[in-house]
Amino acid sequence: MEMVPFGHTGLKVSRLSVGGGAAFFQNAPEISSEILKTSWNSGVRYFDTSPLYGDGLSERRFGETLAGMPRDEYVLSTKVGHYVRDGKPPHDPSCYDYSAEGVRRSLEQSLERLNLGRIDIVFIHDLIEEFIGADFERRYEEAMTGAYPVLREWRKAGKIKAIGAAVKDWRACLRLARDAEFDCFLLAADYTFLRTESLKEFLPYCVQHGIPVIAAAPFAMGLLATGVVPGASYFFKPPPPEIAAKTRQIEAVCARHDVPLAQASLQFPLFHPAVVSVLIGTGSPRELEQDVAYLRRPIAKEFWAELKEKKLIPAEAPTP
Repeated sequence: MEMVPFGHTGLKVSRLSVGGGAAFFQNAPEISSEILKTSWNSGVRYFDTSPLYGDGLSERRFGETLAGMPRDEYVLSTKVGHYVRDGKPPHDPSCYDYSAEGVRRSLEQSLERLNLGRIDIVFIHDLIEEFIGADFERRYEEAMTGAYPVLREWRKAGKIKAIGAAVKDWRACLRLARDAEFDCFLLAADYTFLRTESLKEFLPYCVQHGIPVIAAAPFAMGLLATGVVPGASYFFKPPPPEIAAKTRQIEAVCARHDVPLAQASLQFPLFHPAVVSVLIGTGSPRELEQDVAYLRRPIAKEFWAELKEKKLIPAEAPTP
């Protein structure tokens, strides 16, 4: 699998990367391990996790399996700031902690669970108003005066190599990029067939400043993999009528060109020069193998031209 430079960090990442969200950690341990081994054998060398995922279980699963892999041959990222709190819904105010003390504690715990001496990339996690609500500006200030300086210290000490933010809103990423020196961003489900507003300011800003972007959740939490079928999920909910209608139009173009929707959805973000890797969640080794095949199989330029002709993607979106 193609490996590409990760901005100015000295790291290299694989064009396909694998995350440790619910589809990963809710499996039996042996299935999670098999997913990672299949990823490795397919050439994947970038993996992402978080203490939020399964209250540390995802990190432990990564630590157990990656312990058998040469440490200098892969890149691993985790996150700080958003955690599981017993009995609390995921976006309860108590679930966020971007303080210096909280971030130091989180990093030490992550190193222990991952069984590593260093973490390549650490993302400030879910720092967006949609999740945090009325407390957002206070939490933003806490992140800038607490979390960010700690990460900078750790980077200087060689315990991490890159500082980033992982959110699902390009506007939040752009604000962070302008307020501090971030090495990278993980943009979740916000540069897909169904959400392309990041083309206007954020992605060009990253190209101009040499900041790599990881495009996570290219399937928009399900819909762009399955299409409009009973039970289809868009951001964990049924798709709104306008989103379902657009997806059906894209599916029709896919059918005319004999291109699986999931294949096109997976490839689309990677054509942008700011995007270095597309990050997927997977629930089985077979799903992972299918996604690898989708990534490697080229799609004719006529397919992309028709999507633009029908205004299903912006004319300025980079495509073959």
